[in-house]
Amino acid sequence: MELLILLFLVVFVLAVAGIVVSILKRGRPAPTGWGTGDLRDRVNTLVWQQQPIQAIKVLRQATGLGLADAKRVVDAVAGGADLWEVPIMARYRPAHLNAPAPVDARPDLASRVRELKAGGRAEQAVHLVRGETGMDQDEAERFVDAL
Repeated sequence: MELLILLFLVVFVLAVAGIVVSILKRGRPAPTGWGTGDLRDRVNTLVWQQQPIQAIKVLRQATGLGLADAKRVVDAVAGGADLWEVPIMARYRPAHLNAPAPVDARPDLASRVRELKAGGRAEQAVHLVRGETGMDQDEAERFVDAL
């Protein structure tokens, strides 16, 4: 009888310890060898090379994000967003980027579209316009072509 009670106590303590460890691990980014600039550069390069699946894998390994969140981040980067400006990435953003930005730090939509277009990324420019304005495909294409 005493052996059963002792066995029950051991199992109970192990279960509680497992729960505590899982709670403490939750919300903490996975350890990674990627520097913050390296991660942004690697994800951007893979997106520009039209390798979104590989970009998602790299992002998940570096941050511990789930598949759906990593896909949303990669889609936003493909649309012209900066990796660290995507809301999902706020908790992984380097401290030096968390300082308040000057009021005119971000160029207007037209400037960003011109920059994408000049870089041969007109399709991403259209995606950016659609995402920020709610325009349909034809309207966004006309906007990009007009610039």
